[in-house]
Amino acid sequence: MSRHPEVKWAQRVDKVYITVQLPDAKNAKVDLTPEGIFTFSGSAGAKDQLYESKLELFDKVNVEESKINIGVRNIFCVVQKAENGWWKKLLRGEGKVPHYIKVDWDKWVDEDDDNGGGLGDLDLGGMDFSKFGGMGDDAMGDDFEDSDDEEQEVSKPSGEHDKAEEEGSKEGEPVEKHEAASST
Repeated sequence: MSRHPEVKWAQRVDKVYITVQLPDAKNAKVDLTPEGIFTFSGSAGAKDQLYESKLELFDKVNVEESKINIGVRNIFCVVQKAENGWWKKLLRGEGKVPHYIKVDWDKWVDEDDDNGGGLGDLDLGGMDFSKFGGMGDDAMGDDFEDSDDEEQEVSKPSGEHDKAEEEGSKEGEPVEKHEAASST
């Protein structure tokens, strides 16, 4: 008797992502018909257990534009919809969704958030993200020069102050002069 592999799905306005979770699948076979019948079979595990799944997708699909990738950890399918539009659910028919079919939240996009083009067409409201990559020396510009959070400057006692200036100039390092803060 065969088992059902875990199937995850997500959609966009023009395609459906279907991932069959079956690590180390052997003899994996995927079939897709224009009517939206998605069939999977393969074996996995120490005893080469047979896994099968037949899904009647919500609507018709474009088989020629769809892509299937059989990998080591899973079988990933990008199923092109015959007509653009959001499906109410993955499967046609009424009734409860089988327990082995789950939403792929890693790929999920809400209908309101999908503009059909991925991140390339994302409206960022005019924000410029070009400076976020190199958060180095001038990423923050001169914003901190006028900060009110400057440290309070404290001077050394008069004998040590002159000695520090001489040592700093000998080592080639600049010496900062500090003014004493008022104690009143």
